[in-house]
Amino acid sequence: MKQYTKFNNISGWAVFAIAAWVFLSTIEMTGSFWDCGEFIAAAYKLQIGHPPGAPLFLMLSRIMTLFAGADVKDVPLMVNAFSAIMSAFAVLFTFWTITAIARKIVFVKNQEPTLAQILTVVASGVVGALAFTFTDSFWFSAVEGGVYATSQFFTCIVVWAVFKWENVADEKHSIRWIILIAYLMGLSIGVHLLNLLCIPALALVYYFRKYPFSWMGVAKTMGIALVILMVVQYGIIAGFVNIGAKIDLWFNQSGSSLWTGFVVYSLIILAALTYGIYYSQKKQKALLNTILLSFAFLLLGYTSYAQIVVRSLANPPMDENNPENAFALLGYLNREQYGDRPLGYGQYYDAKVVGQTEGAMSYTAIDGKYIPTGAKVIPEYDPARCTVFPRMYSREPNHVSAYKEWSGIKGEQKPEFSNNLKYFFSYQMNHMFWRYFMWNFVGRQNDIQGHGSILKGNWISGIPFIDSMFLGPQDKLPDSMKNNKARNTFYFLPLLLGLAGLVYHYKKDMNNANVVMLLFIMTVLAIVIYLNQTPYQPRERDYAYAGAFYAFCIWIGLGVAAIADALKKRMPETTAAMLATLLCLVVPTVMAKEGWDDHNRSYRYTSRDFAYNYLNSCAPNAVIFTNGDNDTFPLWYIQDVEGVRTDVRVINLSLLNTDWYIDQIKRKAYESDPVPFTLNTKQYVQGTRDYIPFYDRSVQGYSDLKDIIEFITSDNPEAKVRSEGGDEFNYLPTKKFRIKVDKQAVIKNNVVEAKDTSKIVDYIEFEISKNYIMKADLMILDLIAHNDWTRPIYFAVTVGNDSYLNLENYFQTEGLAYRFVPIKAAADPSGQTGSVAAERMYDNMMNKFMWGNMKDERVYLDQNNLNMTMNFRNNFARLSETLLQENEPDSAVKVLDKCLVEMPDKTVPYNIMMLRIAELYYRSTMSNALPDSLQILL
Repeated sequence: MKQYTKFNNISGWAVFAIAAWVFLSTIEMTGSFWDCGEFIAAAYKLQIGHPPGAPLFLMLSRIMTLFAGADVKDVPLMVNAFSAIMSAFAVLFTFWTITAIARKIVFVKNQEPTLAQILTVVASGVVGALAFTFTDSFWFSAVEGGVYATSQFFTCIVVWAVFKWENVADEKHSIRWIILIAYLMGLSIGVHLLNLLCIPALALVYYFRKYPFSWMGVAKTMGIALVILMVVQYGIIAGFVNIGAKIDLWFNQSGSSLWTGFVVYSLIILAALTYGIYYSQKKQKALLNTILLSFAFLLLGYTSYAQIVVRSLANPPMDENNPENAFALLGYLNREQYGDRPLGYGQYYDAKVVGQTEGAMSYTAIDGKYIPTGAKVIPEYDPARCTVFPRMYSREPNHVSAYKEWSGIKGEQKPEFSNNLKYFFSYQMNHMFWRYFMWNFVGRQNDIQGHGSILKGNWISGIPFIDSMFLGPQDKLPDSMKNNKARNTFYFLPLLLGLAGLVYHYKKDMNNANVVMLLFIMTVLAIVIYLNQTPYQPRERDYAYAGAFYAFCIWIGLGVAAIADALKKRMPETTAAMLATLLCLVVPTVMAKEGWDDHNRSYRYTSRDFAYNYLNSCAPNAVIFTNGDNDTFPLWYIQDVEGVRTDVRVINLSLLNTDWYIDQIKRKAYESDPVPFTLNTKQYVQGTRDYIPFYDRSVQGYSDLKDIIEFITSDNPEAKVRSEGGDEFNYLPTKKFRIKVDKQAVIKNNVVEAKDTSKIVDYIEFEISKNYIMKADLMILDLIAHNDWTRPIYFAVTVGNDSYLNLENYFQTEGLAYRFVPIKAAADPSGQTGSVAAERMYDNMMNKFMWGNMKDERVYLDQNNLNMTMNFRNNFARLSETLLQENEPDSAVKVLDKCLVEMPDKTVPYNIMMLRIAELYYRSTMSNALPDSLQILL
């Protein structure tokens, strides 16, 4: 076995080196879109990111940032490199897991393995691990600074560790592997909860190693495993803090300071564990000792969450949910800001609310005391329209239409359980998992997110007659689709090799095959059921299923052993092993070749530069309202890490509905002064003015907005209405508002360009269209009512129209943001928002903005990036058209030229926006200067 051990170790590290080189060669050089900018900023200054947090990931990433040296622009590179290295380690442990499984099948027990057997086992590990390296979803996460790469590392090392235990289970001190697994599980909670789904598979390994097989034994093991999973998920992660919060409340109400009760509770738990471990050792109770040690080490790993509280108490600029007291920490862990969804039993989308019940009381800490802020309201739905296993529950109109489409409901037909199941299988399973599975092991059509369209985001094999059966004829596709770098075709090779490995595994070792199958099922079915996804997800969710793809890659590796086993019947064993290795290496080679161009982000800087452009669209000391991940997190990153435009206060509208976030933006951050809201904490504390309905009081004309704000925030009973339940709440008496404009303040603060001062209106008058306002709307109205033009106010161009509160007529485009100005824009026949401040916008777009290296032909721009380029091209066109109207044709042409230089067709394919660009060229120069590339458009 020494020869095998040597080959196994050397080959494993060789695979690690290949994976590390691949990932480090293709990492993004700066922050990526979605959560990555937030994670990098949070790691760099140990801040508090979105719930439920990832404290261990942040602390490890912080260590990596120390290697960036003095150049803060290298900070994201280091965090991305951390993901790459952890992914390479995941590949290493995948290799060793496959070889551990394969040798049980290939080696003859109690005999020295032959060279052919060693080659077969090692080759199985190499092919399976490299296939995992080049799977689409895993590779995507490996090259950016998010938690999923590190989470996958914990999954891989835990599975490897249980097979290490299996090999030494009868030896003295073998239980240390079980305790190590518990500790790794506890640590993984500080990264992501996906690792917990390994527990049933680990339990099955333990059962098969310790007990003779029986179906009753398997059933009992699964029952115990699920209990353990539920205990960890709900009893430890949330339950531990829940009990501690209640004890802390009791101590606090008795006069103690915050956290006193929680500390006492924690010490009691520690003392009880210590005594239990001592007692179990003294009385030689091995099972009890193992359980208590495992529980202790799991808790030890979980203590990484102490970092969340410690750093929140320091009030960093990013302090999401402000979890600096026990109840806030509980809400943070429970992800309360994201709302609930039914899982085991709940309503159909057409169920009517017939009542409500009160849930647990909410508490907020004010001046060191817990203050009750109202019980959570839980709606009760018509039981006749509720069901077990509810899948179609959202009442959003676009979700309802999609439910009907995916479940086959016609017209106003009521959903039944058969429709419910059809939606589960057609959308949640097929579209939101099997489609991703096929991406990874058959091929991917493109990276355009689709919702069932045959042209967007489907799987594709590269075999024309098969693809045409599902997607229609493939021989007449336009070049833009044929040449899309994200069009990856694997010709079914990874899938077929994996299926061969699966069959071979069940044929040779059913017990271990069931372990891998259970791991696959848990990392698919449990996730699908738990997420209960609605249609029209904001992004593809394939990254959540990397654990399942990892499990399948184990079978891809065993496919080598299957082929070698078949070949050795026709040729010498060593020759068969060598030929099987060479044949099967084609699989990861094809995957690498097809995936390299669309996974290589090494020349792309778009997320960082787009954030730079958002901020530099704003005047000094401005406030900019953003809405989603991609117009918020990159801005946080570039401010917190690179220190760019820290005078600008970024306000995320979805977070503005929370009291803790309002508290934070009322504080100074970096060079940004506190946002001048006039409401005090008691007027917006959670449970107060979260939702303000409109009640028509027949108010004539437009009302002064300051008076309306004062009315809404009044505690006078005469300013409230009473609900049927007897509760009093504030309301909106009118939807038509007026703001008096101080023209001297506008001119003094340079709100508008000098040439436009004559256009300043005496009053801003607007009318909201909806019949309620949320807390975020109230805070916006409060700001614009009392700002008095001292602080520039902007809305990012990516914010939805619903958040504009019908203020668009007073918007002025200066780049990637609309500025709120006291000038009423003329109606635009093309439907564009607001007016254009040509001089300011020209300076921003021609001199200040950065373009993410989009003109480099080596750069691949995925759909997230291309969506942003639509805004850029639109802005270039608007600016050019405004310059033409202002009789500056030379400047208009320069703007159009800049557009083509920074976003050439080779990296940003021409789209419908280019028709307008071509038209503007023609209008500017009567086509004399029209570039050849655009002549065809005319």
